[in-house]
Amino acid sequence: MNSPDPEVSEAVRVLVVDDQELVREGIASLLGIQPGIHVIGTAADGAGAVDAALSLTPDVILMDVRMPGMDGVTAVAAVHGRAPACKVVMLTTFDDEEYVVRALRAGAVGYLLKSLPAAELADAVRLAHRGVAQLDPVVARRLAAGPPPRPRAEPEPAGSPTAREIEILRLVAAGATNREIAAQLYLSEGTVKNHISRILTRLGLRGRAQAALYARDHGLL
Repeated sequence: MNSPDPEVSEAVRVLVVDDQELVREGIASLLGIQPGIHVIGTAADGAGAVDAALSLTPDVILMDVRMPGMDGVTAVAAVHGRAPACKVVMLTTFDDEEYVVRALRAGAVGYLLKSLPAAELADAVRLAHRGVAQLDPVVARRLAAGPPPRPRAEPEPAGSPTAREIEILRLVAAGATNREIAAQLYLSEGTVKNHISRILTRLGLRGRAQAALYARDHGLL
C-alpha cells in the first residue's frame, strides 16, 4: 500500500463553489497547479457547498455570492454554524457593499474578486487557512466609503480601542498581515499578534473579518 504524498497531505484543502461550470472548473484547475494547494472538490450552489463542507471537510471554501437556490451568503452562515473550522472566502465579480457586509457578518473570512491572478488567489487561500482576513483592495475601499455608522440598540462592549489599536484595526480592515502591520508600525510580529488578540477579546469579535466590520461600523476607516 502506497504511503500518502506528504506534499498533498500538508497542502491546504480547497473546495470551489460557483454556479458557472466553466468558471468553477477554471478556478479549480488554476488553483490545483499552485504549490501548497489541493483542490478536493467543487460545488455548483450553496446547498452543494454545505453538503461538501460536511462530507469533504475542506480547510478553505472559495464561494461565489450570487447562485440559484441557496446563495453564497446563506451558505456561509450554514457552513459557519455546522463546520466552523472551515474558512470561507467569497470569490465573486460583485463588489457591492451590501454583499460584502452581509458575507462578513455571516462568517466569511475574506472577500475577493475574480480578477485576482491565480498566484495571488493561492496566497489568499493560504492566508485564510491561517485565519488572516483577505479583502480585495476595491472591497476595502467600498467598506471605507460606506455610510456612517448607525445608532446601535445594544450597548457597546466595555472599553474602547486605544490609538495604537485603532491603527492596527485600520490595517487589519485593509487586509494587512501581521508581518505587514509590524513593518508599517515598527513593531514585532509578536506584539502585533498580542494587540490583535486583545482587540478581539475586548470587543467580543470572532476574527479579523469581524474586526474589519467593527472598524467600518465605528467610522474608523
